[in-house]
Amino acid sequence: MSGVEATPTRLGGFTSRERPAFGIRPTLRFTIAVSCTVAWVAFGIWASAPWRSELEDAMGPVMAWVIPVLLAYVPGLLIGFLCFTLMFTRYQAPPLDGDHPPVTVIVAAYNEEDAIEATLEQIAATTYEGPIEVVLADNNSTDRTAELAAAVARRHGLDYRRSFEPLAGKHHALNTALETVTTPLVVTLDADTLPHRDALTYLIARVTTRPQDQHVCACAGALIVQNATSNLLTRMQGWDYRLGINGVKRTQAAYNSALVAQGAFSAYWADDIRAVGGWPDAIGEDIVLTWRLMDSRGLVQYEPLALAATVVPERLKHFMRQRSRWARGMLEGIKINPPQRQPRVLAKAVAGIDYLVPLLDIGYVFFWIPGVILFIFGYPLLFSWWSMLVIPITLVVYGLLRRWQDHNVFQRLHVLPDRDRRGFFGYLFGYQALTSLASLRGYAQQLSGAARRWK
Repeated sequence: MSGVEATPTRLGGFTSRERPAFGIRPTLRFTIAVSCTVAWVAFGIWASAPWRSELEDAMGPVMAWVIPVLLAYVPGLLIGFLCFTLMFTRYQAPPLDGDHPPVTVIVAAYNEEDAIEATLEQIAATTYEGPIEVVLADNNSTDRTAELAAAVARRHGLDYRRSFEPLAGKHHALNTALETVTTPLVVTLDADTLPHRDALTYLIARVTTRPQDQHVCACAGALIVQNATSNLLTRMQGWDYRLGINGVKRTQAAYNSALVAQGAFSAYWADDIRAVGGWPDAIGEDIVLTWRLMDSRGLVQYEPLALAATVVPERLKHFMRQRSRWARGMLEGIKINPPQRQPRVLAKAVAGIDYLVPLLDIGYVFFWIPGVILFIFGYPLLFSWWSMLVIPITLVVYGLLRRWQDHNVFQRLHVLPDRDRRGFFGYLFGYQALTSLASLRGYAQQLSGAARRWK
């Protein structure tokens, strides 16, 4: 590792930087990806002229453009940008030699007696060679969480302490724990998330690098689903974490702008968190914190080899509530830290993509789903035969994402994921309907100022 001090450099502007040690410059990659994406979307607009003509005859000139924009052009832009970015991005694992700075792992917990023991045992089994302190950020638990955590820490000889915060709210618990931190680096870990034994090593290695001599202020770990085989819903979420979320984060990190260093498993420089005022009082506290860090402190990276398994909702109402909360958090982040305020041009562009995400959900719920239903009953206006091409294209994209992860992550870490064809087909054909419906509810809640709800 190198650069074990948090020393932010100048952000933004047209700063001349040295060539990257590996791969092409992010600015060149962005230029190529955007050029290819524009060409792809332009081809789609040209090829879909007959479809627009049919729509204009049936629904008028406005809807003849609105429907293709929502159903084809915006999705094509986003998927194209992801594909072309990853096509021109070569992955290199972070170097593991050098210093191993002291780290404090903050485990946020509220009534986690069923999960806390396994989580602390995984921390104790880590291969990280530097000093590790563990802080239980107890948010007024009323069960045996604190008792069981202390027993595991004694049994494994962990440098452990408990931080108690009576005020409800994860941000309160994390900020109280941060006050006790003396190490330069902080890792947050949810109480129901199990890190791979090598995860902390790779995570710290990535956050202490200095790509093109720039300060990395935070790094998100890679999450997979711990309870993926519980039911069809968790199986679909398992594929979402492996393909969808992983693919998006790799794309963002190609421009040093991972938009969420999620609280479930991420690393930060402690002084950078303090410099932006700690974790904010927000329904998406990790989103807002990440954008504040990018705004003033440095780059945010993502490390695919920093693998951890987290528990996902098993009941539909809890899943819908979680995804609504994520959608609210995205709008909240845009409001508090607008993408145009980011000092780096690439960060502006990557964060600005979030403006298009609600259009995807609107198009899917109000046009794609009705279009499929009409197509089944013999009315192929919204969803015609040419639209079926999206299925093989999607399969190719997912196949490439899966192959990359199998080769670069799972094989290296000796992890054997479940093949789970049933969950994959559910993810391919039904999952987006659930997430889009939940997201639309979240947007409505945020815009109407509805009361925040975490569980």
